[in-house]
Formats: sequence, structure tokens, C-alpha cells
Amino acid sequence: MLDLKGIDYENVFVRYDIRMESKEKPETIAAKMLPKDAVLKKVAEDIVYMKHKDVVESVKVALKTMGPVDVIDKGLVKGMDIVGELYGRGIYYLPHIMLAAKAMENGVKECEKKMTTAHVTKGTAVMHVAEGDPHDIGKNIAATLLKSNGYSVVDMGRDVPVADVVAKVAEVKPCIVTGTALMTTTMSAFPKIAERLLEQGIELPFVCAGGAVNRVFVESYPLGVYADKAMQGAKLAEKAVDGWDYKKIRAHWDALMAGKE
Repeated sequence: MLDLKGIDYENVFVRYDIRMESKEKPETIAAKMLPKDAVLKKVAEDIVYMKHKDVVESVKVALKTMGPVDVIDKGLVKGMDIVGELYGRGIYYLPHIMLAAKAMENGVKECEKKMTTAHVTKGTAVMHVAEGDPHDIGKNIAATLLKSNGYSVVDMGRDVPVADVVAKVAEVKPCIVTGTALMTTTMSAFPKIAERLLEQGIELPFVCAGGAVNRVFVESYPLGVYADKAMQGAKLAEKAVDGWDYKKIRAHWDALMAGKE
């Protein structure tokens, strides 16, 4: 019989990549990724270090010299990118993510005050976070950027049942519908939504994003169009308004994301 008494379990199932990476301080990692511009750097730092009160003043300073979309994309989003990197390395944990998201939300709200609302909408997007998923920061950023690019947004919030999404799309008749999932246990809602939309004769680009999804998964079911950055929403909505169906967008996806089309 195998004797297990003498086995040293200390190093069993150890993630050596995380053990090594965690020796590097958050400040060191952040310094490599922060924006070079001093004003945007301060905005990003407030996100990284979860300063949900300070970030409002930092954003106000940034808005004096640049537009709200740039502040969001080059400052706030950059900060969250760093938070994601720290989380992936096992240095930050879920509480850090939640506090950084709160800071991000405050910064985005300040930017929204500077965005023009008096415009004729280019089209409408129905947006939601997948059923069972409470993480809405990515969806909120994407919604803000779509609004700033001239689109109306019907924001259904988070943890939205499949049937509700389908019903809202049928009611509103948007140019695109978007879904976000941060958890692998919730992304299965997307194929169900696509199937039910097609059953009702509704065919439109269904833009799917979030940490749980990837391009292979999204393109495995009808209507699905992948987005890996919030900024891509406006480009995809533009093509939908121009009459591109999901198949054409998929075929030209690489060129679109590279800014060649």
C-alpha cells in the first residue's frame, strides 16, 4: 500500500507563476502601464489605488484640456486595465476590483456631465449584463462611449433574464443588442438569446463582451459579434446602421478593429 505519511504537501498545486509575479509590487507593475501624460496618469492612478473620491477632482482637471471620451479611454479605462493585470497576477482580489470599479463609476459620471446630449441619434442599442451576472462596470463604460458617439442606449442593467432581453429587442427594434458576461457560468445566456431572437425573425448584430467570453465562443452561435474593448462598440454600431449584418461584420472584424475599414 502506498504510504502517504511522508509526503510534503507544501509545494503541491503551487502556482509558481503567481508566486514569482506577486513578488513585484503593484506600484512597480502600474508604473510600466500608466499613461505618460501627467494628467491622465493621475486619473489612472486614482483607479488603480481605488481613490473613489479623489478621482472626481482628477477627472475635472483632465476635462479642462481634453474631451470626455479621451479621459475615459486613455485615463479611466487604462486604470482598470492595470487593475485587471494585478488581479490576473493574484496581487489584487475581488474587493480591490469592486473598489476600483466604484472609482471608475465616479469618474465616468463626471465625464458624462460634459457630453453633448442635444443631438439626433444615429441609432439605438439595447444593452445588458447576462442573467446571473452582477458585474456591470464594463457595460457601463461601453454605454457611456456609445452615447458620446451619438447613439441612444436602452440600458437594461445587470442580471437580465434571457426572455426580457428578447422582449426588449422586439419592442425597441435597435440597430444592435449587446451583452456582457464576466463569469463563465453566465455567458451561456448569449446563445439562448440569439436562438430566441431568430425564432422571432429578428436578425441583428449581437455584440458580446466581457472577461468570460472570447471571439471563438461568440462566433460559435448565430448573430454573435465579439468585442474585446468598450471603444469598439461605436464602430460596430456604425456598421450595423450602414446595413452590415453579423456575417459581414465577422468577415471584416480584423480590418475593422485595426481601423482599416
